[in-house]
Parts: sequence; C-alpha cells; structure tokens
Amino acid sequence: MTEHAIELNHLTKKFGDFTAVDDLSLNVEEGEIFGFLGPNGAGKSTTIRMLCTLAQPTSGSATVAGYDLIKESDQVRQKIGLVAEKMIMYDRLTASENLRFFGKLYAMPKQKLEERIDELLELVDMQEWKNTQISKFSTGMKQRINVIRALLPEPEILFMDEPTLGLDPQTTFSIRDITREINQSGMTVILTTHVMTEAEALSDRVAIIDHGKIAALDTPQNLKNMISHGDTTVFGVKIDNLTTELIGRIRSLEMVTAVSQQDDYNLKVSAQGEDVLNQIIDTIRGAGGNIASVTNSNESTLEDVFLAVTGKEMRDQANEKAAPVQHGHGRAPKARVR
Repeated sequence: MTEHAIELNHLTKKFGDFTAVDDLSLNVEEGEIFGFLGPNGAGKSTTIRMLCTLAQPTSGSATVAGYDLIKESDQVRQKIGLVAEKMIMYDRLTASENLRFFGKLYAMPKQKLEERIDELLELVDMQEWKNTQISKFSTGMKQRINVIRALLPEPEILFMDEPTLGLDPQTTFSIRDITREINQSGMTVILTTHVMTEAEALSDRVAIIDHGKIAALDTPQNLKNMISHGDTTVFGVKIDNLTTELIGRIRSLEMVTAVSQQDDYNLKVSAQGEDVLNQIIDTIRGAGGNIASVTNSNESTLEDVFLAVTGKEMRDQANEKAAPVQHGHGRAPKARVR
C-alpha cells in the first residue's frame, strides 16, 4: 500500500481560548497538488506552519513524508521546502548569492549547489538576472527566486503559502505554470490560497477550510457537482462604472440571494423568482450603471460550493483577523447540496 505524503489525525491548534485549527484529519497522496482553500483567518497558514514544524500542535498528530511531526521533526525538515507568504531573501545580495547562501545552510556540496542554482534559474527563466541584486527586481521576479530557494535541497514535499498573493496577472500565471512543472517532476505540492480560480486550476483535490474546520474535501469537479442551483439563477454582469453603492443597490433587492464581485467590472449575481434578470437590469440602469454585458453563469463554481457549505461569501471572512473570528452577515444562496 502506497504511503501517504501527509497524514493528519485530529490536528488542533489553539491560541488561548481561540481555536485556529479545529480537529483536522485528512491524507495527502504522494505526487498530488493538494489545495487548502479559504479566506484569511480560516486556519490555512496555521496548518502549514504546524506541518513545517514552525508551530507546535495543541493536540492531535501528523506524519510528513512518513515521519512523526513531533518526535521526528528534524527528519521532517529534511524532506520539505516552504514558499512562505513573506518572501525570504536579502535585497543587497544578487539572485545567485541569495541561493548560494541558503544552499550552504542546507550543507549542499559546492559543485552540486552551483549546478542546482543554474538548473533552477533556468526553470524560472531568470538566468540573465543571476548576478543582479534582488533589490532591483520586480515583486514577480522576487517571488520566482523565492520559489526556487525552497527547491534547492530537492524536497519531497513543497508547501506554497499564498504564492501569488499581490502579484500581477502575468506573474500569477507564470508562478502557476512553475508549480505545475514542479509537480510533474513527482513532487507533492501543498497549496494554500483564498483565490478560488487558483485552487481549481492547480489542485488535484481541494479542502475548503472554514473557521479551522474542513467544510468540504474532494476534487474540484466533484465539489462543483455537489451543487444544484435549483430555482436559483446565476448571472454574470459586467458594469463599466461599477461602484460600491451600485453593488449595495443590487444586494438590497429581495430576489437577490448573493452578490460576488469578481474584479473592478464584473459581478456574479444569484437570484430567485420570475423575471429576475429584467428587475436586476432595471435597478442597475436606474442607479446610473452602464451594463457592458450579461451572461448566464448557472454552471457551478468552487465559490458556489463555498457558499453552500459555509453560508457566506469568501469576501465576508477575507477581512477578518485570526482571532476572534466573527461570522459574516450576508444571506447564503439557497443552493442545495446533493
């Protein structure tokens, strides 16, 4: 029987009276990309910190790469790499000097280290910047170096904590491509994100985390298949002059069950009843909104799954702190879980 890359058994982490991670039990298979999806404060990063031996569990147990998280923490650290949310590098050093410094911390032989640096710089198309100071890099370039820094010792398991946070779309796609390439080499990847499209695009399986607990766990497609919109109609609406006031007007409509802002122009609106589209369009135009397009978006998404199993939009919890967590006040759509 194949050994699991990671096994969690009732893993719990408390900070005083606040429970950040609440009785997690799950397995991660070797060679898969496993996604933890949830808003800030849901317990994703705390879970990663425990699995990387940076925080002690309050209770429960876990094995990483076959080693006990507590009793064999040194062996665990030898098998893992961590791309932390905060970049770990020195601005006054060049890209290669940064990588050489961290390689020496791993006690890598000099020749092997130099070969590995060249190999990894090629992986992220940064060879020409090898001797340039990190301080001169864009945020995206820094993140590429941050990713390969974690790959220096050729870990069996790579943890990536919000790897595309704050990056522009082009760099985001680049980091996702690099993640896929890393995984195709056989490495197990654990990804945390609050971006649903990222979880869906990269993960073989996704665990939706809500208030430190697993709300749902399966492949992205199976999770989406759980949801039936029933009598709820979902529209994609693009508005050229989208404002917070306009979103509030739409949310206040009786037939509207959920509104999710996708970006500066696009909304996803869930509504119930007859002739709901015309009423929504009239409300937008009556408030001075310029509608560029309207599409039927009734196909389920991971956001629909989150709404159904947790009863709130991702944004409602995204602004919450780690402790204490307050529940959102938005109305959940009346989607049904089959």
